[in-house]
Amino acid sequence: MTSQIPGLRRGLGNLCYRSSSELSKVFVNIHRSNENPVVPAHRLMPGRTFSSATATALANPPNEFPSLFIRRDSIKASGSFAEATATFLDPDPTHVTELSILLDKTETGVVAHYYMDVELQGVLTAVAKNYKHIAIADSLKMGDMAVEMANNGAKQVICLGVDFMAESVQAILNKHGFGHIPVYRADVRKIGCSLAQSAESEVYRAWLQKEGVGQPALHVIYINTSLETKAIGSSMVPTITCTSSNVLQTLLQAASQIGPDLKVLYGPDTYMGRNLQRFLQVVSESWDDDKISRELHPLHNRATLEQLRHNLSVFPSGNCVVHHMFGESVVDTVQRLYGDCYVTAHLEVPGEMFEVAMVKSLTDDGVVGSTSNILDFIERKVRQATEHTSSTKNISSNRLRFILGTESGMVTSIVKSVQQILASATQNNNDDRDIEVEIIFPVASEAVTATDDPNDNLKLVPGVSGGEGCSTAGGCATCPYMKMNDLDAVFDLLAMIETSRNNNDQEGDRIRNLLRKHLPPDRLTSRQINGRDATDLGTEGILYMRAFMKDKKLPIELCDKVMMARTC
Repeated sequence: MTSQIPGLRRGLGNLCYRSSSELSKVFVNIHRSNENPVVPAHRLMPGRTFSSATATALANPPNEFPSLFIRRDSIKASGSFAEATATFLDPDPTHVTELSILLDKTETGVVAHYYMDVELQGVLTAVAKNYKHIAIADSLKMGDMAVEMANNGAKQVICLGVDFMAESVQAILNKHGFGHIPVYRADVRKIGCSLAQSAESEVYRAWLQKEGVGQPALHVIYINTSLETKAIGSSMVPTITCTSSNVLQTLLQAASQIGPDLKVLYGPDTYMGRNLQRFLQVVSESWDDDKISRELHPLHNRATLEQLRHNLSVFPSGNCVVHHMFGESVVDTVQRLYGDCYVTAHLEVPGEMFEVAMVKSLTDDGVVGSTSNILDFIERKVRQATEHTSSTKNISSNRLRFILGTESGMVTSIVKSVQQILASATQNNNDDRDIEVEIIFPVASEAVTATDDPNDNLKLVPGVSGGEGCSTAGGCATCPYMKMNDLDAVFDLLAMIETSRNNNDQEGDRIRNLLRKHLPPDRLTSRQINGRDATDLGTEGILYMRAFMKDKKLPIELCDKVMMARTC
């Protein structure tokens, strides 16, 4: 019955006017409508030792991916990559205590991306139980959490991510009247991003210039780009920012609100753009008009979706180094050995992996979307298992298996959520079944690095030699740029903050000068682009996106820019 299909009973009829999170669920669960630098992977802190985790190495059969087995009170690992990852999930209590003391003493907030170093996430998660100024989130939410921390007394914020994230966090703080609160990066070196850098080239600007003429055009730019890129884009073509959670609804609403002649320029993520084109094709060919208007968007039908697909221009030369590796070789192994698994895939993965996850989603066996969408999907499936929901796979064997088609760093959040759900179910339902959740990393088991410290008990850490974190034999599990943020860097940074606060002498001045090198890149201050303040231009698309997420329609100001005085 329809009422038994997850999502439909929550009301998916008039999605144009529902929350962005609800609308994104239609995309990530399409089944519901179908009745820079090469850096070390880890730097050891002098005098510090790693804790022994509740991880047990299991035999890893040839050709199989490494995986974690999560139960309510234990974690086991299969394969050296998973074993190395699991070791960091049970943080050293000494690290937790020391970090808690330093954060509290310096009144420092920390915002970290889901893809952060697993060891660092493990410690931060433990500290967050008793310290309020810590948040692990996606790139959009990081800025909001920083504002909340500033409102609650944080004197500075450490941003654990890549440079454009720190830059955006600082800009959002400035917009909310907290320009006096500094945002510090963990490393003085440039912390790049292959995807963001692809949009900083002359090629991207030439693409905008070429595609943005001839008919009304809207530039939909992925949030994972620099403010400078957003500013330049806004100066060339009317621009709105999007996330992987709201990109589909942005396209649908723009086409319905502005008109069928609208040309949408999506960039810079080539895989995501092509996956969106493929999604629109599949829906326009397999759904009828009533189903499209009822469950996707009330003002769309098969013809309008096909027109949108035809008018969607995708930048051809941008990708994330992490998601780029989830290609044909990984998919072959998934199909050959993991046919009974749920498959999750970030929207940024190549088409081969996207196709597998999208097909799986038709029967509620997969999900494509953002990191938050992937986490929500796993949480929902685990809850169904604890509630004895009949639609849950593998319930007879008490094991749920998930292919994690995104950066492995988010496994910290997955483990935390899964264990909380399992523990709560045991306590509330007197459920004596020992449900096990397997998280499978589609990466070669060899994708680890041997440490060179003879006193280090942990001989392997995630990421292949050189820190690139990828293996052409089995996918890409870790981002080399994200891994420039690590635990010892945070300790060093907090020590400098403490010294700068307590010393007004020459040493204090020296430390304060060092801290300035940890500030985000500032390429827009006092800069004008076409006679407008560059910072205002860089944040304009973000503000348009936030207005859209709130009102469920594009701002009139943006529509007027697209249509040159035509009212939306």
